[in-house]
Amino acid sequence: MENIEFEVTEERKKFLINKIAQKVIDYRLSPVAIIFLESSKPLSFLGNQFMIFMQPFYRALFSFREYEEIAAMLEDRSNVEALICEIERLEEERDERKRTEKNSSH
Repeated sequence: MENIEFEVTEERKKFLINKIAQKVIDYRLSPVAIIFLESSKPLSFLGNQFMIFMQPFYRALFSFREYEEIAAMLEDRSNVEALICEIERLEEERDERKRTEKNSSH
């Protein structure tokens, strides 16, 4: 397969990070994802290579272009940290909604 370089703008990075984080929250994988991402930060380049290896699985969740952009983006540790922060933020929002719903139903 031809390796295509994608330039990912800051706005696009924010969109993709939010999309990934939302999927993590939707599948209730926050703790696992955060542990995986935290432990892989020092090895972000190897994580990128693993993504390439696991491409058929990830392609089921993301378009080709999104997949390539995400793979390129996650080579940078700061983007991995941004993803962790977004997962934590969305998880906190979800928990807050649950608390509000629970309190309003009583």
